[in-house]
Amino acid sequence: MSTGAVASVKAKLDIVEIIGESVPLRKAGTTWKGLCPFHGEKTPSFVVTPARESWHCFGCGLGGDVFSFVMQREGIDFPEALKRLAARAGVELDERTSREDARRKRLRDVLEAAVAFYHRVLTDTRHGQPALDYLRGRGFTDETVATFQLGWAPDAWEPLSKALRTKRGATDEELETVGLAVRGRRGVYDRFRGRIIFPIRDASGHATGLGGRILEQGGDGASGRDRGPKYLNSPATPLFDKSRSLYLVDRARTAMRRTGRAVIVEGYTDALMAHQAGFENVVAGLGTALTAAQVELLTRYAPSIALAYDVDPAGQSAGTFGATELTALIAEVQRSRARVGLTEVGVVRLPEGKDPDEVIRDDRATWEAAVGAPQPIMDYLVEYFAARHDPRTVQGRKRLVEAVAPTLRQIGDPVERDAYVQSLARRAGVDVRTVQELLQRPETARPGTDPSATGHGTGRFTADAVLASRETIDGTEAAQTLDPIERELLGLLLRHVDERAAIAAADELPPEALLTTPARELWRAVREADVAARAADSAAAGTTLEPFVRGLDPELAAIVRGLVERAAPRLSDDRASRAVEQCLIRLQLRRVGDELDFLRAELAEAQARGRAVAGGAASGGSAETGAAGGAALDGAASGGVVAGGPVAGGGIAVADNLIDRIRALERERADLDRRAAASTVLTRTTSRTPVGGPV
Repeated sequence: MSTGAVASVKAKLDIVEIIGESVPLRKAGTTWKGLCPFHGEKTPSFVVTPARESWHCFGCGLGGDVFSFVMQREGIDFPEALKRLAARAGVELDERTSREDARRKRLRDVLEAAVAFYHRVLTDTRHGQPALDYLRGRGFTDETVATFQLGWAPDAWEPLSKALRTKRGATDEELETVGLAVRGRRGVYDRFRGRIIFPIRDASGHATGLGGRILEQGGDGASGRDRGPKYLNSPATPLFDKSRSLYLVDRARTAMRRTGRAVIVEGYTDALMAHQAGFENVVAGLGTALTAAQVELLTRYAPSIALAYDVDPAGQSAGTFGATELTALIAEVQRSRARVGLTEVGVVRLPEGKDPDEVIRDDRATWEAAVGAPQPIMDYLVEYFAARHDPRTVQGRKRLVEAVAPTLRQIGDPVERDAYVQSLARRAGVDVRTVQELLQRPETARPGTDPSATGHGTGRFTADAVLASRETIDGTEAAQTLDPIERELLGLLLRHVDERAAIAAADELPPEALLTTPARELWRAVREADVAARAADSAAAGTTLEPFVRGLDPELAAIVRGLVERAAPRLSDDRASRAVEQCLIRLQLRRVGDELDFLRAELAEAQARGRAVAGGAASGGSAETGAAGGAALDGAASGGVVAGGPVAGGGIAVADNLIDRIRALERERADLDRRAAASTVLTRTTSRTPVGGPV
């Protein structure tokens, strides 16, 4: 039985060598240091720790293992990073993974052939001429059409299907699976007909799906009949997940990193016009509100997000950019726990009635100014409701505060929440305490939701289903690739995943707080499965973990089996949530300890530089000045302040700053130690009787 590719790759590849290929590193004790490749810095704060096979930047907060580094650097997902590193290490992926890779490659080939077919129809045939004329009339150049491989799907039943069967040997099953065809009573026919085609690609540039836009007038075969929605995307396929996709993310990722901002527009043509005009940090949503997965994808490249959707009144009333969508977006940003705060999510205010592509084409300066200063999303939301509920009236104030309060409750950062509470109070003309009192009241269930969704589950997941699903990878060995704290935490969550209290205890845990990439990916999957199960009706309550495991990468599925196989007892709700809390505290203690080690090393270097400068000054004939400078740094290092000497201006300031940060972290660690001790005492004093026996 295989021990798993993750473990084998880590054993065969040197993380220092892999990272050192793109980051110049220098030895610093037992670690290696360099300038972070993911944000601009002049002083090295990027640290690689070979003993833990990990890396961390103490400047921007990013970190992880060799897989997360490649994912961040290349903008790819975990399966792709695993495949690339496995190939480099000479590690063969297990048979199931190899079969799946071959299948996905075949589906990508079929999809790429469809992209080429549609592009050729648009540019080289009379059938595509009306669509090509339309695109030119919208201001798109032939170079843009070619660069982005725009296409035209003839308004006929099966020209694509016939062409791919004949020239590429595609089967009907493959055409259906990749979303190019639909099966009807008379067989398979093309899904996209009479539409301009926009190829959708992942961050690595691989085709994953298609977007199609109806050509209203003059298109090939255009008629008065109903041809479906104006925009049509590929369905969910093994390659395409709309909630995790963004149009032109492959073209925009470099510019997003360079500018530090990701701009999101609503339509394909908006994004295309932006790129044609040189604004390359722009991506387009795919007809849905921004999801947590899309937020996390964007924040791989930029810490700031600007939404440039249509803001005309018709668009708002139609829900294009209304309060419901904004509230949902804020919830997704909070749920994603990506490295972006609400203050970094803004709304681009464009001239009323103007689409982004119109503004870009007709008034570049207006676009640049608007994108450069987006309105913070919560401020926009408050103004949105204030325009609908007159704060000059008592009833208007009441409705304004009640409308914004549910969103305020979702803001996890207390500083951000307090700032927006004050902002809402000022705008509504009420006292801050009034808003705070409202926020403390229990939130009423929204219509159509199941009140029991916030309570305990009813056996949605079972360990038996996992253990019954044996694969070729040794689950116990695969689980050893996780950090010990991660193994304990994820094991607890999986054994108690049907108990809402246990999952709720870890709701605020960002995936990035975990050290290894498999642990992060698994925690994301558990959260998404939990959210989906709670959002479903009661009929879904019998769902087990088996379909959840089937949907995982083979390596992650093996880790789940390894964690569940551990014969640990099932705990009561209270003890399970406390055990989860203890793991979270240990994760925080590790983070604080790592940062303390880094800062103390920085302080030692500052002291050494100060003594070297002092010695140099003394040997140069200024013993008094040199001694003063050296004493200044040593005094700062011990907590005192010594004035004098030319070194004092910069060296003391650096040392004092480091000492302040060290002392703050030591206080935080002491507080965490107290919390850990209190949690342990509480756990020991509660019932020691396991519930339900061993899993």
